[in-house]
Amino acid sequence: MGSETEAYFTAIERMLQYMKMCVSEAPLHVEGTSCPQGWPQHGEIMFQDYQMKYRDNTSIVLHGINLTIHGHEVVGIVGRTGSGKSSLGMALFRLVEPAAGRILIDGVDICSIGLEDLRSKLSVIPQDPVLLSGTIRFNLDPFDCYTDEQIWDVLERTFLAKTISRLPSRLQAEVVENGENFSVGQRQLLCIARALLHNSKIVLIDEATASIDVETDGLIQGTIREAFRGCTVLIIAHRITTILNCDRILVMDNGKVLEFDRPEVLQKQPGSVFAALLARARSSLS
Repeated sequence: MGSETEAYFTAIERMLQYMKMCVSEAPLHVEGTSCPQGWPQHGEIMFQDYQMKYRDNTSIVLHGINLTIHGHEVVGIVGRTGSGKSSLGMALFRLVEPAAGRILIDGVDICSIGLEDLRSKLSVIPQDPVLLSGTIRFNLDPFDCYTDEQIWDVLERTFLAKTISRLPSRLQAEVVENGENFSVGQRQLLCIARALLHNSKIVLIDEATASIDVETDGLIQGTIREAFRGCTVLIIAHRITTILNCDRILVMDNGKVLEFDRPEVLQKQPGSVFAALLARARSSLS
């Protein structure tokens, strides 16, 4: 009983620490500023001398990033562990504020607008598919913004319509905690359907196929190519061979941009880091 009581007080201590010491995020809305109508229309992303660190007393993790990702472009992001791939995504969603420089989306500085105004325009497909306890409809449309016809349309496009239609309650079928009554591949496709329903011009895919088999990986990669045509898509790659059809490849190392070009150009370039990573990946498969 004494040990349990001590554990309970530790939990309270942690909550008090969060309440008193954690720095709040930027405001959800900034008074007097508003996004242009229909922003973003093209999905062009510009990093200008961008630097980022996770806390004031830590070192820089992104060093002077300068790059332009064109609208409707599919960019694969590769690099070793700790190279700064996921940090780029965190910077885009302003989970961490910049230490220097800025990010422009269609010419708008993302730090000049509120967090909700920014994040509501972006979609993310996480590495670990996240489903909540509730119904399938709730997981796809938690704020009840879309019609059943729109939901069935995205389920059709993600090859889930037949699976869901076979369930007795269809869209009202129960999803247990963490979506354990669905396979990992089905959960990932539901996350893709959720992002597709949101209809964002910019989609971040964070190693979405890292924990599934090659066959399901191929299905999901095909779904991503078809479903997000006309969007700016950033794919943080786990299997380097799956991003060879991207428009351009961004190679990161130690928080810096090493290479950024079309995959066929990088493969032919002497001393290319991407070519070396690809050769290593192919040799491990053979």
